[in-house]
Amino acid sequence: MDPNNPKDAKPVPFPPAPASCPEGQWSTDLFDCWDDGSTCCLTCVCPCIAMGRMVEIIDRGTTTRCVACALYYALSSVGCGWLYACTYRSKLRGLFKLPEAPCVDGLVHGSCCLCAISQEYRELKNRGVDPSIGWEANVEKWKREGVTSPPIAAAPGMAR
Repeated sequence: MDPNNPKDAKPVPFPPAPASCPEGQWSTDLFDCWDDGSTCCLTCVCPCIAMGRMVEIIDRGTTTRCVACALYYALSSVGCGWLYACTYRSKLRGLFKLPEAPCVDGLVHGSCCLCAISQEYRELKNRGVDPSIGWEANVEKWKREGVTSPPIAAAPGMAR
């Protein structure tokens, strides 16, 4: 078993969620964009960067932020960015056992994609992840902090 081979590596746990983020609940509402002004501005001005950062975290570094950013940008340029973003909302919900709220993921992203991306980015931040530094830097940070929580739950339908 080679720990440098991604196929052999054990899943890295996310840090335990703070008490303000109870399992099974979103830490902020969809329209609480200004709860975190920097995230709101990033999402409104450059949603492809916010998406790229989130995808890298949600995919645990298997998709780079540059690839995700380019994909989201390309799809958005033809009006389909919300479809790509919607799939990652579903993955994020699976990771943290969040409800499909306020309605189904496709409708949330189809109606207000920027609000949804902002909420998802805030969710990661509120749960101890810094999307701006990337997956590997977060893993190193958690190791320094001694994070020993169990790995995050697999998304529904992904368990063997």
